[in-house]
Amino acid sequence: MSQDKQGDLSAFSMLDLFRMEADSQTQILTDGLLAMERHAGDAAAVEPMMRAAHSIKGAAAIVGLQVVVQLAHGMEDSFVAAQHGRLKLTPERVDVLLSGVDLIVQLSRLDDAGAETWLAANAAQIDSVLNAIAGIADLPELPALPAMSLAAEPALALPAEIQEALAGDEVLNTAPRAVAGAAAKAPAQNFDRLLSLASESRINAHQMHPFIGALQRFKRNQSSLFSAIEQLHEAISRSGDAGLMEKSLLALQKTQPLKQFMLEHIADIESYERRLLAVSQGMVDEVLALRMRPFRDGIHAFPRMVRDLARSLGKEVQLEIDGEDTLVDRDILAKIESPLNHMLRNAIDHGMETPYERIEAGKAPLGTIRMEARHRAGMLSIEISDDGRGVDLEKIRQSVIARKMASPVMAAALSPGELLEFLFLPAFSLKATANQLSGRGVGLDIVHETIRQQNGTVRLESETGRGFRALITLPLTQSIVRALVITIQGEAYAIPIVKVESVVRVPQEAVHTLENKQFFELKGEHLGLVSAAQVLELGEANAGGTDLPVVVIGRGKQSYALVVDAIRGEQSLAVQAIDPIFGKMRDISAAALLDDGEPVLILDVPDLLLSIEKLLHEGGLRQLTQAGHAEQRRAKRVLVVDDSLTVREMERKLLLARGFEVDVAIDGIDGWNVVRSGEYDLVITDVDMPRMDGIELVTLIKKDLHLHKLPVMIVSYKDRPEDRARGLSAGADFYLTKGSFHDETLLDAVADLIGDARL
Repeated sequence: MSQDKQGDLSAFSMLDLFRMEADSQTQILTDGLLAMERHAGDAAAVEPMMRAAHSIKGAAAIVGLQVVVQLAHGMEDSFVAAQHGRLKLTPERVDVLLSGVDLIVQLSRLDDAGAETWLAANAAQIDSVLNAIAGIADLPELPALPAMSLAAEPALALPAEIQEALAGDEVLNTAPRAVAGAAAKAPAQNFDRLLSLASESRINAHQMHPFIGALQRFKRNQSSLFSAIEQLHEAISRSGDAGLMEKSLLALQKTQPLKQFMLEHIADIESYERRLLAVSQGMVDEVLALRMRPFRDGIHAFPRMVRDLARSLGKEVQLEIDGEDTLVDRDILAKIESPLNHMLRNAIDHGMETPYERIEAGKAPLGTIRMEARHRAGMLSIEISDDGRGVDLEKIRQSVIARKMASPVMAAALSPGELLEFLFLPAFSLKATANQLSGRGVGLDIVHETIRQQNGTVRLESETGRGFRALITLPLTQSIVRALVITIQGEAYAIPIVKVESVVRVPQEAVHTLENKQFFELKGEHLGLVSAAQVLELGEANAGGTDLPVVVIGRGKQSYALVVDAIRGEQSLAVQAIDPIFGKMRDISAAALLDDGEPVLILDVPDLLLSIEKLLHEGGLRQLTQAGHAEQRRAKRVLVVDDSLTVREMERKLLLARGFEVDVAIDGIDGWNVVRSGEYDLVITDVDMPRMDGIELVTLIKKDLHLHKLPVMIVSYKDRPEDRARGLSAGADFYLTKGSFHDETLLDAVADLIGDARL
């Protein structure tokens, strides 16, 4: 240890130092006991545990914790016996030793003031644990499993005296991280401030680039001037005029130092910019490195949890971890600990069979759960897989039908991946009854929501009888996000790359309209086109040019094509939290600064999807308008609303023949939804219609902020004066009775209201 570290430790009391040592040594004991349980007879594996117990014993003696001294001494004796082959560390004996480890952790957490009180109150239970460890050699061993058996043996429980000893206080199944490591960590806000400063320095470095570009243009202009002077000197030299030659030579000599000065200093400035960018980027990288922690820091307690939980259920399960050294942002690591815990508990409770069931299925009695963490394509990839029974997809299908989430025909067409997505829904469980572990349908719901909040994704796979797998993808850090920068209504916005399914340019001619909704085809799927400007309430968007820049977000049936003004490209952005005074801003998750210093808002994609769904449900999604729409549109648009198919078709054909564009709606509700989703020059509506009559429709249109100027004509069989007065008082611009009009009457009324069909 360095002198600096020794100086840091000098500030701690002896009891603090003991706690630090107890934290690290009890983790060694826990890991060693779990390993010995699965690899009995490996005498070399006992050595680290003997050293750990011995170290704890010596440290406890210094601070006067005699109970810990006795516990460590009893454990040390057991390890010596195991090392010499006199004792086999069976699961029963490991249970007892692990209870001793838990008690050491508890005792190390006691402060000076409460230690005596706690020890006195729990003296009998502590004696029971000490006696159990001292008599560990007398505990019976597990009988060997029969070759085949259909009946599962009851789960092995901790000895009664151990359960009593630990009943009064919470059993610490997790060995805490070293206090020294925690003390060395600076507060999270310090890292955030450092990252902010480092990012600002990088932005400042980038802001030199336009200045250097201007210098380069100046250099090119001056080079032309220098070249012209040289050419002039050569021309004068050929003329033979001595006086002019002398003057041109003098001018040439005076320009050479200026030329040399400019070239050298521009090169120096360019070199300075490169160094500044390298230093600022290095600062960002170093601050991020300080925030990174090894994956093991978040999952060190899982092997013990898996082992204890499995035994409580009468199962034998081990957890294998690969990629413990994989670095993860400390904030993400803290947030995903609970979801990973849920996944493991689900795997044990739902997926893993009892030893006898596994033998019956031709498997080893010991089940295995594997957790792997890797960096892949700039993201953190975590895979959790098991060799259990998997998920019964038909059971999910039947549950979906029983809960009326889908019709039998639709459920039969669902793919395995789509069926597994139902497991993420709140209150969705395949268990008939709930217990302490599962059955309430909240576990995977919490997993999905937490991973989503971290801008991650989770995908499930299952093979019946062979196992289950969860694939989790997360950003390496929340401090720096790789994002796609786009322009919406002239402003910069960013979408995390992990949330972008694809980026395409859609030709105008590839856009189709069905039921007043626009879509295009991508890889055999119909994707709805949505204006980003409308979703963000930034005004009416113009879809100019021959192609539409489109960003596809969402997955599966909840995928939409977000139409933006322009795609700028990818950038790594230092995330800046929005001031809490603003609260949670709809569709926005955070802010950042682009490399040129321009502020940018980072979009919250799950929020965007909810906003789009809301617009669709309310029928408020407007069609995209092309640039120069007024000049391009060849005919005015009329909406005909009538529940009579005959009347509808007659009016539609009359208007089409006159050159109008015509859409139809079958009742007032349908008409209200349609009129808000497109631009119309006139609405023609009946009065008597189901769900919403024409008077209500006229009233809604005239009260709407965007539609109140839209002309509305009522065409109805009701021709009494009071009917006409009711329609006109609601805001109708013209009232025509069906019984009295002929073709020209309707068309003349339309012409009076909006003029000719052609613009």
